[in-house]
Parts: sequence; structure tokens; C-alpha cells
Amino acid sequence: MESGLLHTVADGIATVVIHHPAKRNAMTVPMWRELPVLLGRLAADPAVRTLVLTGSGDTFCAGADIASLREPECREDPPALAVRAEEALAAFPRPTIAAVRGYCVGGGCQLAAACDLRFTEEGARFGVTPARLGIVYPEVSTRRLAALVGPATAKYLLFSAELIDAERALRTGLVDEVLPAGELDKRVTEFARVLGTRSALTQEAAKEFLSGRTDRGAYWAERARAGGDTAEGVAAFLEGRAPVFDRPVPRAPSDAGRRP
Repeated sequence: MESGLLHTVADGIATVVIHHPAKRNAMTVPMWRELPVLLGRLAADPAVRTLVLTGSGDTFCAGADIASLREPECREDPPALAVRAEEALAAFPRPTIAAVRGYCVGGGCQLAAACDLRFTEEGARFGVTPARLGIVYPEVSTRRLAALVGPATAKYLLFSAELIDAERALRTGLVDEVLPAGELDKRVTEFARVLGTRSALTQEAAKEFLSGRTDRGAYWAERARAGGDTAEGVAAFLEGRAPVFDRPVPRAPSDAGRRP
């Protein structure tokens, strides 16, 4: 495969790999279109407890494949394609982790920011680069970036289009952990497995509240009363054992990419 999205599901972890090695895993138009569809299928799979997004080889994603955006068959607005993919990732109902090595630039950084957590390898480089191309960065992407790193750092990245290293990305909140070379995959897998043992009810409700939904408290309270996670968690605590929570209720593929 010259370019595309690869995926596997094992031990409750769905791994999606951005694969375009000839161009540092830059996203082509078909890849932007494919991502929301793939996420919809994975959201509907009850075996998936956590999703990991990464890049093939030694880089995460160098952004959009600019050449593919200029092809005659591309009749869609390129920023809109990227936003649809970004929003589908942000709306994924289970926890998502970006596992970053190498370059995470432009559209790649846009996708990483849409994940719940970002773990990176030492030596990675991050940048938001529309100012190099005279492109207006989408409003939703700008707000998401500012929510992660604060307005000042968002302005630094957007105004300058300069790249920052993993340590600075950690200090600003763009990433959550920086791992030594060779340890990223092991750490991400271990943490994804931990997330898979936790309450999917708690995780999904928290994702929705943190996304800005403030009108769903009663809905989630009823879900908690009707489900067994709370009773199981309390019982496991009192009995000194690990809880075994209900599996997540799968969503239909059409639900991916929009908020509930």
C-alpha cells in the first residue's frame, strides 16, 4: 500500500496507523475522507475499549499532502475535509491516544490535538504551519489548540509556524508524556490497557462534559443508575479486588463525527 490508513484491534485496543511513508505520512484526500468512516466502524465495535493513533515508521504525520489537494478530482474544501476528520476523532466515544514520534506538523498536529491524550518520543517535533501557506486555520481547530496550550502558546505556534521540540510541547501542555527512544509503544500499550479496565461509563461522560456539553447531567445520572458500573466499582473496592466493568455500548457508524 502506497498510502492509506491501517488498523488493527487486539486486547481491546484499536490502533490506527497513518501510512504514507514517501511523504512522511502526509494525509492525502482519500485518507482524510477515510478516517471518519473508519472511526465510525471502530466506534461500533464492542471489542474496542481504547483507540491509538500513530504513524508508520519514524514519523507521526507531516500534515496534508499538498499535491493531492490540488488534483482535479479534489472538489471538496481541503480545510473542511480535515475538520471532519478531526471532529470525528474528537467525538470518538472511548479514550484516544496519539502516539507521536518524529514530525507532528500541520494536519498531523491537528489530529493529535483532537485525541484525548498525546504521548511522544524524545526528538519529536511539533508545529502548526498554516502561516507558511497563507491558509486560515479552522476556527474549531484554533479553539481546540488554545484549550490545550493556552492562548499565548497557540499564538506563538500559529503566528510563527515554527516547530517546537517534545520538551517544550510537554511544558505547554501539548503532550502529556515524553518517553525515551524505543519506549513509546510499550508505554502507550500499557496505558491503553489500563484505560480499558476502567469504567467506560465514566470515560464517555467525562469526554462529553469536557467537550463543553453542559446539558446532559441528568442523562448521565440516569445511565449510572441504570447501569452496573457504580455498584461494581463500590463492591470491588469493599472486597479488595479489581472491578470488572460493563463493556461499552457500541455506537452506530453514523454517530461518529458528531456530538451526542
